[in-house]
Amino acid sequence: MKRLKDRLAKLVSPGEGYGETVAVAPTKTLRQVARLFWPDAKPYRKWIPILLGLVAMGAAIQTVEIWAFKLLVDNVLVPADIDALWWIAAGYVVLTLAGAAAAYGEDYVGTWVGERFLLALRLRLLNHVQGLSIDVFDRHRVGDLVTRISSDVQQIETLVLSGVTSGLSSILRILFFGGALFILEWRLALVTLVVAPAFWLVARHFSRLVKRASREKRRRVGSLSSLAEETFSNAALIQTTGAGAAVSARFRRQNEGVVEAELASARIHGLFRPLIDLIELTGVITVLALGTLALAAGSLTLGGMLVFIAYLTQLYNPIRQLGSLANTFFRALAGAERVIELLDEQPKIVERDDAKSLHKARGSITLEEVSFAYPESKSNAIDNLTLEVEPGEVVAVVGPSGAGKSSLARLVTRLYDPDSGTVAIDGHDLRDIQFKSLRKNVSVLLQEAPLLHGTVADNISFGRPDATREQVELAATIAGAMPFVRELPNGIDSDVGERGRSLSGGQRQRIAIARALLADPPILLLDEPTTGLDAEASEHLIAPLRDLMQERTTLMVTHDLAIAREADRIVVLDRGRMVGLGTHDELLEANDLYARLWALRDSETPDLQVAA
Repeated sequence: MKRLKDRLAKLVSPGEGYGETVAVAPTKTLRQVARLFWPDAKPYRKWIPILLGLVAMGAAIQTVEIWAFKLLVDNVLVPADIDALWWIAAGYVVLTLAGAAAAYGEDYVGTWVGERFLLALRLRLLNHVQGLSIDVFDRHRVGDLVTRISSDVQQIETLVLSGVTSGLSSILRILFFGGALFILEWRLALVTLVVAPAFWLVARHFSRLVKRASREKRRRVGSLSSLAEETFSNAALIQTTGAGAAVSARFRRQNEGVVEAELASARIHGLFRPLIDLIELTGVITVLALGTLALAAGSLTLGGMLVFIAYLTQLYNPIRQLGSLANTFFRALAGAERVIELLDEQPKIVERDDAKSLHKARGSITLEEVSFAYPESKSNAIDNLTLEVEPGEVVAVVGPSGAGKSSLARLVTRLYDPDSGTVAIDGHDLRDIQFKSLRKNVSVLLQEAPLLHGTVADNISFGRPDATREQVELAATIAGAMPFVRELPNGIDSDVGERGRSLSGGQRQRIAIARALLADPPILLLDEPTTGLDAEASEHLIAPLRDLMQERTTLMVTHDLAIAREADRIVVLDRGRMVGLGTHDELLEANDLYARLWALRDSETPDLQVAA
């Protein structure tokens, strides 16, 4: 046993041995978890008494069915009286039908309540995660988040509802069967109670080991899911770089962690079951010996003896289930802890209670002495930046890698708040504007042009689900998407595939432009709109981008200076500071950094071009 504990302690050392660092979830008690999630079951609590009534009915019917066997032996088999068989058989039919109805009701109501509870809990977790700051998705891998919102949430339902129902069912059967034992032969029934504490002590000891092994297993499975998701998402990169063997080796190492966790759990259960069987066998043999003496003394009939043994074996089964249920609870607790860890995450960017709704904005953007640094960074990503963008003006933001362009975009969209200074729209500090209102007035065209798994029409109307078919098609036409959309198998109703992989990069960008056009925001932020596109595709994208930027305040983050030339003014950033502001011609003549960037753009060596 000590060796098993030592191996388990080594196993649960987080991040050890398999090339993956796994975060340690907080340790919670069963009471804490139940108290935390019991409010989520409030809409379904009215069904719980009905469910418990069905459980009690099933246990009572099972008790009566076993007692009827005593009547069968003592009144039919022993006296060889066939006449008594018919009314006993009729009773069995009634009990069987009633038991089937109770079992059906218990399964259906239990499933309905459990699944509705799961639905509510998953929505709660999803809404919570969506409200967290963007850095949460940098710290948690996607596959691990998916595991938590799917299988780990399932464990909470076990703790709060189905597991409790199973426990109450076992307790009721113990009470019914135990009562029947005392009615049959109270002295013999007392002997059976001696075995019960042994069940409890063994279950209590092993439950601690199960809890530790299960917690580690849930963490390992979450990490494995993350690695699988990452592998499938980057299939093209892996194949083109010939890195399949390295990825397989990494996957194997992580899988070995899961295997070791499974083996630790198997060792624990492998020891637990034989011990429980041995305790149960001891109790049955003892009762058989004493029961034989009672049968010989005439204090117990043959039917009573047979039914006593039947009740005893049935009694040990719910006692065994209660012991296993403790282990099930601790396995479920490991998954619940991972959900609680995510729920404990608090958003760094929050909406103030007195935040105001901003109606149709004029479109001015003001940054006043703004400084910002990422939590883990020692230097500012944005350093004392002051900038004013007039309504309807197009301003490009350029600079070398690490200049702070993307950081500036994140501040304007309030994915982060500045450490000092103010970012404002129409003179209103972003921190004083409601999130919903801000998102309505500011649209972002991301460099990846992310698309959802759905139709072209679904993706264009993603920000405006109430848009008409004519509005969607008009937006696609202005964005220059209709020529290639018409060639798709089902036109605008064609599926774009996972993340839009059935389309080219330029096609995805045009659909993203159509989505932004349909949203019709007064302020537009373009984040590297031509990244990943060749020169020809970038050139073809300029016309729809002009249409998109028309009569809108546009802040365009880009390393493509050909696109930047379309702007009214260009901001040059370097190490978070603004080192230049003006038109393309003005900067080319007076700003050394901008002139160097332009020269690098014209270089014939592709790898000298400046990345964003």
